[in-house]
Amino acid sequence: MENTTEADETRLNAVVHAAFLLLLCSSFARFLTHDRGGARTGSVVALFAAFFLLYVLGHVLAPPPRAGTPPGARHLVWLGSVSAVWAALLALAPSATWCAMPLLFAGLYALPPRVAVPLAGVLTALVVTSEVRVADGPLNPNMIVAPPAVAAVATAVFVHLQRQAARQRAIVEDLVRTRRDLAATERRAGVLAERQRLSSEIHDTLAQSLSSQQMLLQAAERVWESDPDAARSHIGRAAGITARGLADARRFVHDLAPADLAEQPLHAALRALAERESGPGLTVGFRLDGDPGPLPESVQAALLRIAQGALANVREHSAATRAALTLTCLDDQISLDVADNGRGFDADAPPAPGRNRGHGLPAMRIRAGQSGGTLTVESAPGEGTVVSAAIPLTAQKVTS
Repeated sequence: MENTTEADETRLNAVVHAAFLLLLCSSFARFLTHDRGGARTGSVVALFAAFFLLYVLGHVLAPPPRAGTPPGARHLVWLGSVSAVWAALLALAPSATWCAMPLLFAGLYALPPRVAVPLAGVLTALVVTSEVRVADGPLNPNMIVAPPAVAAVATAVFVHLQRQAARQRAIVEDLVRTRRDLAATERRAGVLAERQRLSSEIHDTLAQSLSSQQMLLQAAERVWESDPDAARSHIGRAAGITARGLADARRFVHDLAPADLAEQPLHAALRALAERESGPGLTVGFRLDGDPGPLPESVQAALLRIAQGALANVREHSAATRAALTLTCLDDQISLDVADNGRGFDADAPPAPGRNRGHGLPAMRIRAGQSGGTLTVESAPGEGTVVSAAIPLTAQKVTS
């Protein structure tokens, strides 16, 4: 959606620039063929050149604001300067009358309606005055009526479109917030449901198993001297229950592994994560370097959780528009890089008094450390952030 909006704005700007160039060339040609002569010719040519250069440099050095954002000081200075040069040019060369159209568009696009509408009125009044001043013969009513009518229609349409766009942006923002709140609510509900399920499972299996073991061992202790055979029978039954409890505990641990890794390898889970996290305002890509091969479940789970935490930080804190997941597989090491083009921060600066940077980075460092790896963060204000997790595979193969 954002890319489509940018493409539409690019096409609109191209049309406006082409119209300006065409009107400027036409006005200059008319001046040379009808109004040329006298000492003012050099001044008018210089003003035409200054008007053209100021228009071009303004769009390079002081570009217009994005839709829905207020204009910057440089753009306002440029708009005032180019309007003043046009007014001076109009006083000497009425041929430049219709060059007001690009200025009208720039003012309506950048300024709020309460300022843009009076500006449009001033530009229209100057156009009418210039037309009347150079009119030959009886006054043509269209010279007085047509420019205000055209300006009024253009202004009304533009203001209407701006308000419609503002309402659409508000609706989109509400939908994004609602979706985020709904996702958070679903996550909380899922966490609560999973806790309830695990508590029931533990109560019905491990807790009962431990209780049975305790009773059997106490019974064995009571008859240890008087009936050794019965004591050994109790211990044997307790050992069987212990084996079943151990199997249940391992099943719980397996169930707590990331669901994304249940039926697909790590690189596929990361690619799916990148696709899920991509949306309005943020595009996430994934790249695989090397052959990951078979990896221990603990390493896969750690890297996937680190990627999830890093992308959560990107979306919540960085104001980035692009992020990239890169999984690099070497013979003795596997690494994951999460890079974004956001606002960045001073990674070496201590947190401000009374504040901390949250639990995201510490949790990621703990996950990397539990697998024998390290986590590094490279960032600077205005230069984005790169979070890198590297886990050696030699130790993993020995311990897995």
